[in-house]
Order: sequence, then C-alpha cells, then structure tokens
Amino acid sequence: MKKIFILTGEPSGDKLASEVISEILKKRSDLKFLSVGGTNLEKLGIKTIYDQKEITFIAFTDIILNFFKIKRKIKDTVNEVLKFNPNILFSVDSPDFTLRVAKLVKEKNPKIKTIHFIAPKVWAWREGRVKKMKKFLDHILLLFKFEKEYFEKEKLTSTFVGHPLLDKKINENIQIDQFLDKKNIISIFPGSRNSEINHHMPILINFIKKMNIKDPNYNFILHATDKNKELLSSFLLNETIQNLEIINDDKIKSAVLKKSIFAVVKSGTVSLEVCKMNVPSIIIYKMNFINFYLAKFLLNIKFANMINIINKREVIPELIQSECNPDEIFKSVYYFLKKPDLIAKQKKEIQETLETLTSPSSSSVEASNIILSYIS
Repeated sequence: MKKIFILTGEPSGDKLASEVISEILKKRSDLKFLSVGGTNLEKLGIKTIYDQKEITFIAFTDIILNFFKIKRKIKDTVNEVLKFNPNILFSVDSPDFTLRVAKLVKEKNPKIKTIHFIAPKVWAWREGRVKKMKKFLDHILLLFKFEKEYFEKEKLTSTFVGHPLLDKKINENIQIDQFLDKKNIISIFPGSRNSEINHHMPILINFIKKMNIKDPNYNFILHATDKNKELLSSFLLNETIQNLEIINDDKIKSAVLKKSIFAVVKSGTVSLEVCKMNVPSIIIYKMNFINFYLAKFLLNIKFANMINIINKREVIPELIQSECNPDEIFKSVYYFLKKPDLIAKQKKEIQETLETLTSPSSSSVEASNIILSYIS
C-alpha cells in the first residue's frame, strides 16, 4: 500500500492540506495516511501523531522563545516519519518547522519524495534558501506565478497551483435581513490574533468615532472569529457607538462583506478575500516595537499587501506602524468614499491582478495531481 505523510505546523496549513487530501481521496482509495495535523485532517479520518498546538508558533519572538521546544519536536517528528516510511512527505506551509523536518527526512531516507505546498517567501527575504531547499525538496507548489523564476533559477522543480482563497465560491443564498437596510456598510478586519486585536481595536474605535462626527450614515461591521469575538466585545463595553456590530459566522461575514462599500483590513491573507469580493479597501497593521524592527531589518520588500507587491506600487493604500492611527485611517477612508473614480480604478486594477493568481481548476486539484504523479 502506498503511503503519504502529511506535515503541517498550524491550523491554516491543516485546512489547506485537508482540501488537497480530499481531492486525492476522490481519485484513490488505496492510500494510507499519517500526519502532524489538526481538526480538518482528523475529519478525513487521518490520525495525527500529536496535537498540532504543540508546534504552532507564529511571531518572531514566539519562535525565539520556543527554539528548544521546536528543535525537540522536529527530531521526534523525523523519527515518526521514518518509522512510517511513506512514499511521499507532503509538507504544508510553516517552513521553520516543516522544511527542517523534510531536510532531515531526506538526508536519512532519500527515497522518500518530498513535496512542499506554499513556497516560502524567498522574494521577500533570504532568497539564498532556494539553494538549500533544492537539496531536499523534489517539488514545490506555488501560490503566485512570479515566484517561479526564483526556483527555476536554481533548477528546483516547481508548479504554480494558484491561491486557495480564490477557489472559494460565494454563497449567494445566505439571508442577512438584519443588514439589508444598511446600505453603507464598512467592513472592518482587526485581525485574528490577540496581539493584533490589542494593537488595532483602540485605533479603530477612534477612527469610527471620527467618521461618525463627519458623517453618521455609515454602518461598521467588525469581522470576528469564534475565538476572538469575546476579546473584541471587551473593547466595546464602555463605548456607546450605535452603528457598530460584531459578526463571527463565516457565511454571514462573507455575505456582509459582499454588500460592503469599503473595508479597512489588517495586512494578511484576508485582504485577498476582500479583493475577491471586489470591495475597495485600505490596509492597516501595527505590531510591537521588536517585531516591527526585526521585520524591517529582514524583509527586502517595499509593501505588505500582495496586490501591491505584484504590481510593485501601492494599488491599495497601506497604513503601517506609525501611519496606522485614527487620523490617517479616517483621512484615507473618507477621501476614497468621496472619490468614486478612485474606487473604480482600484477595483479594476485588483481584478486584473487576481486573474494572474487563479489556477486552471483549483489549487487543491492542481496540488493533488502533482502529488499523485509521484505515486505509480
């Protein structure tokens, strides 16, 4: 029986992996799986060797503080992969963990084919990593077409599969009667992590107050998750803003976003979802002093947002760190709202860019085809 070991490092990777494996299961029922995964892979009946939470570290400081714990987990994971002896090690995102495991596995058993989904952002920092990666990766799957040149240069086999966010279909049948009378909805995405919410919420509340003084005819919807809704609500306990609501149901959030006339979005993957819905926006982000200067020192890109990175200019305005304040957000949003020609221009440029990020079928189908091509 052919075997695949699936290696993820955080919930988003678990979700992406599960979508690819679902496509594989449609075509092959004779495969055996084992993983480092989460709830999404478990729903497919795939066992995880330990709880994914044990290795989910995101920020620079988190990785530094948990260095020895991560190192120990890498060693344990390598041993489990070798014991399982798969035909393919399929790693997804979280390169600080997954690629270290893949490297050691390949050194100890070169027969195991290594395929990695979501290429590390070598165009943003540490381009030299590609030279090392080609020694232990057989194939790397790309979200963006422009990434291909970085891997072709080092003769590492790569395939553009497209961005998973752009595969999702919008459900047109969701009823949002409570929002139908709110024609001027502005969606706000403060972030999903506690640190992001703690930095952004006081700023966003003051931005909304400024908007209400200027024009009270807008309605603001905070997009939350089940986990952070309570934290978001805590910032509003002593506030009396009548035109501000929090929603956490994913289906309702999508429907509300689609009806929004504008969005204020924290930098990250969610900005692509906003772009897909054809909603004009600005990008914000504020982090702690240490992480900001580490990022500034390490990164060699001018922009935070992917649309801007691809276009090499600011299609979507970015208010980062010191510029992420109530006054600047207010000025940017209000200026856009009074300039329909500017909004139309941004939407047109975004849609043209998104066309370059879409795969022929879907990212999960394309990725599954590559994986299956390595199993005879």
